[in-house]
Amino acid sequence: MPDRLDAVFRALADPTRRAMLRSLSRQPRSVGELAEPFDISLAAASKHIKALERAGLVQREVQGRTHVCRLDARPMHAGMEWMRHYEQFWNQKLDVLESLLRAEDRATPARKTPPPRPPGNRKR
Repeated sequence: MPDRLDAVFRALADPTRRAMLRSLSRQPRSVGELAEPFDISLAAASKHIKALERAGLVQREVQGRTHVCRLDARPMHAGMEWMRHYEQFWNQKLDVLESLLRAEDRATPARKTPPPRPPGNRKR
């Protein structure tokens, strides 16, 4: 399963592939339709799609001469679980920081704000 997770993160690391996945989240598309918004050749688009297929994020179906790609978002779940661990890590760290700041606020006497300066005495 780590190989699949590596492939998912490798696939998601590229902005063109992320844009292709976003497009596929709306509806299935042909390879040509996936390549159209980018200034890339069909061969380059095909390489991106193959990376998405290796990650299991795209399923390709051949319909005559047209290759239709569909999103399969299930492999993203393993990535979400992996990141959720670090979300908990950071939430715990932020809770500790919040507690320390609140304790510091309680221990520090209230500061008085200085009176505003008259308009003619402001520094420029």
